[in-house]
Amino acid sequence: MIQIPFRISTILVLCLAVLTVGCAAPEPAVEVEESARGIQPLPAGTEEAQAVITAESMMADIVALSGDDFQGRGPGGDGDLKTQQFLIDRMTEVGFEPGVADGGWLQPFDIVGITSTAPDTWTLSTAGGDVVLDWWKDFIASSGVQSEAAAIDNAELVFVGYGIQAPEYGWDDFADTDLTGKVLVVMNNDPDWDPELFEGNRRLLYGRWTYKYEKAAEMGAVGTIIIHTTPSAGYKFQVVQTSWTGEQFEIPAGDEPRSQVEAWTTEDAMRRLMAAAGHDLDALRESAKSPDFQPVPLGIHTSLELANELRRVETANVIGVLSGSDPELADEWVIFSAHHDHLGVGTPNDDGDDIYNGALDNASGTAQVLAIAEAFAALPERPRRSIMLTFVAAEEQGLLGSAYYAANPTVEPGRMAANLNYDGGNIWGRNRDVTYIGYGKSSLDAVIDQYAGEQGRTVKPDQFPDKGFFYRSDQINFARVGVPAVYLDTGTDFVDREPDWGREQIEAWEEVHYHQPSDQVEESWNLDGMVDDAVLGFRAGLHIAQQDAMPTWNPGDEFEAARISALAALE
Repeated sequence: MIQIPFRISTILVLCLAVLTVGCAAPEPAVEVEESARGIQPLPAGTEEAQAVITAESMMADIVALSGDDFQGRGPGGDGDLKTQQFLIDRMTEVGFEPGVADGGWLQPFDIVGITSTAPDTWTLSTAGGDVVLDWWKDFIASSGVQSEAAAIDNAELVFVGYGIQAPEYGWDDFADTDLTGKVLVVMNNDPDWDPELFEGNRRLLYGRWTYKYEKAAEMGAVGTIIIHTTPSAGYKFQVVQTSWTGEQFEIPAGDEPRSQVEAWTTEDAMRRLMAAAGHDLDALRESAKSPDFQPVPLGIHTSLELANELRRVETANVIGVLSGSDPELADEWVIFSAHHDHLGVGTPNDDGDDIYNGALDNASGTAQVLAIAEAFAALPERPRRSIMLTFVAAEEQGLLGSAYYAANPTVEPGRMAANLNYDGGNIWGRNRDVTYIGYGKSSLDAVIDQYAGEQGRTVKPDQFPDKGFFYRSDQINFARVGVPAVYLDTGTDFVDREPDWGREQIEAWEEVHYHQPSDQVEESWNLDGMVDDAVLGFRAGLHIAQQDAMPTWNPGDEFEAARISALAALE
């Protein structure tokens, strides 16, 4: 690991109480000797610059972006265009410049919108008789192909456990079985009972629905059914209902393998189906815990046809830059990212509201990055490295914007020093901790530890590890091309609250508002903690921009090889 050179003054204590009204002061920072870590101080004017990060400025951006006139910021629509222009105007206002090679702000790319219409019921035939599943209540199905119809024709269902092929763990749920033309029934998540196997309860990429569908297609399956449970998914079935219905967007298809149908069922519906076929769902799931598991033909056959409406539209990543001041380091970049999209207009809720405003997800993350940009622009001297803002599109559709950017970067990945991603924000007040998604993977740990410590806060790794957040937001696509990445998320230990209060608030919000029309600004919101998180990101990003050496992945990390390759490509 490369040690980042750095000096620090005797005490750098951040007190944000002066920035917002009525917030409690953070606990005092522990004094650090000037030479203790051999690191450089932040430049003069840092504290004055960070003072522009206020709850008022971020709230104004959140309110604007989550307004009904932005139509939920769905990709490819008028709300998307309005969002792009809003971001351009705000970056221009704070002093950033266009970040795309042609001198523009936008990195446009095509996406294909697919609106699938499923039948009201889905009949599956078993030895014990037909089982009929109701659309919306029991199952949700979407097209895996970009064509006017997607169909399963009298295909057999096969239970494939977790649907994982991971040679590094000696795990193969497919066991050389020919699954061509089958419908695979797969559990969500990945094995979580052994810390030495798939990192225990920390969900990996293998536990993501994207992996399940892609691997099933690779195996030649005609369809895939994921069994939903709230613990294994990290959200209720209502999120499946709202997120996988209506228009779904994808990057235009290439020559990659694809299944016809990608579906979810409730656990109750699958239990009923299995029982009719003479199987016990719990016993099947228990058998899948063995590395010697073999796929189980279920003796269930089914047909299903989806009618698809297709349209090809354009969306865009919005990119702004602030050029660095050091002649040798200015062509290296500290990248801040946030996705600017949400779900647009969709299925109405019980109140008839059909606009998925996305105030927390992710107008709040977008507002934090804009506030950080304003702080960088307020510095009396520009940082040594350049700063880039990437407001990426279509994250809610499968991280499409960041995937497109990673495949078509505006600068070489080897020149990207780090990525700091914001997806959501703290709306409940100040806390004594901060959640660092990706903690333990790179030398960024020491950076975040340092500046959180100055705020009197403790850095904690993912506090909901079973939900796999590192693989669910845009930093994963930067990591895949080798860029050390951090996703700063809300802590759970709130000032003047009981120990479990924060976790209860976060879980309650996810249960009621996540990917729902009710994700709107409320009077109860308190952005004092969001200010702390944005200031932390600003100071950490400024630190990275000032150092001679770039951050590194820890030796043996899953993304270390990609970093080595990216750096070698510069030679």
